[in-house]
Amino acid sequence: MVRLIGRRTALRGLALTGAGPMLIKPASSSAATKTTGSYASFLAEIRSQATEQGVSAEIVSEALALTREPNAKVLKLDRHQPEFTLTWAQYRTRVISQGKIDAGKAALAANEVALAQVESRSGVERQPIMGIWGLESFYGRLTGSFNVVDALATLAYDGRRAAFFRAELLKSLKILNERRITPAGMTGSYAGAMGQPQFMPSAYLQYAKAFDGSPRADIWKSVPDVMMSIANYLARSGWRTGEPSAQEIRVPDSLPQAELGREHTRTLAQWMQAGVRRDDGSSFTRSNVEGAVVRPDGPGGQAFMVYHNFSVIRRYNPSDYYALGVGLMGGLTT
Repeated sequence: MVRLIGRRTALRGLALTGAGPMLIKPASSSAATKTTGSYASFLAEIRSQATEQGVSAEIVSEALALTREPNAKVLKLDRHQPEFTLTWAQYRTRVISQGKIDAGKAALAANEVALAQVESRSGVERQPIMGIWGLESFYGRLTGSFNVVDALATLAYDGRRAAFFRAELLKSLKILNERRITPAGMTGSYAGAMGQPQFMPSAYLQYAKAFDGSPRADIWKSVPDVMMSIANYLARSGWRTGEPSAQEIRVPDSLPQAELGREHTRTLAQWMQAGVRRDDGSSFTRSNVEGAVVRPDGPGGQAFMVYHNFSVIRRYNPSDYYALGVGLMGGLTT
């Protein structure tokens, strides 16, 4: 089973709608310390630091004018995230809804030409692109309505991971300085995950890519930019064209759970010797390929053979459930 923290947790990589790529490192004790002094003094520090880093004073003023005091709703969501436990079967039922599948098919039909070009240019197939887009934002329907500067400033001042959010806040100002989006238009989750692919500012600066080749990717409103940015993230994370991420398999209940998991890789020939087969009961054809068996709910539950690209998807969101969900959603919508 997996523990899920909140509905749109942007810090754990296990939320029902996805957490987005965030480039997060474990917080140190100093990173969790609340900023001392008034909020106005804190914003003055940010203003000074941002301008020293080359952000125009005009942009800084316009952006910081959107946050006058810590956002109480942001702090409530950050501090009071409900904890609950789901099995893989329960997670799959909640995430892979018929409504989301239908929305994915409609989104694919409306963007078929652009998606084909994204595939050709990036070398990433449509299945993971559609799967991630669906899990992260319901194909653009649920992107978050918080102003990113306001949310990040709140968490940098009074949050559990002040150092991390301060760095993300400064990166958001850098994005605004490049005129990629207006301060008021930069919206996202309460933790600063932005737009349809739910990129944190650091991930945006590293991976966002405009479909038309311009330097200003619009991950909020431009679907081609959203798809290209997701594909670029996967491509730069080591995606292997033409290879699967996972496939459902049959595993003998007698196979010890301790021998399974992403870290236990074997060749498919070795797995077949242990009684593992394709879901239809047939043998694997490429016996020299290496993979690992994931059986999230233990004996009697669904089992999957996972490959290199499964780990690439986990770079986007470090959850086995998420990576399996991306593969299933992508397959059902394409």
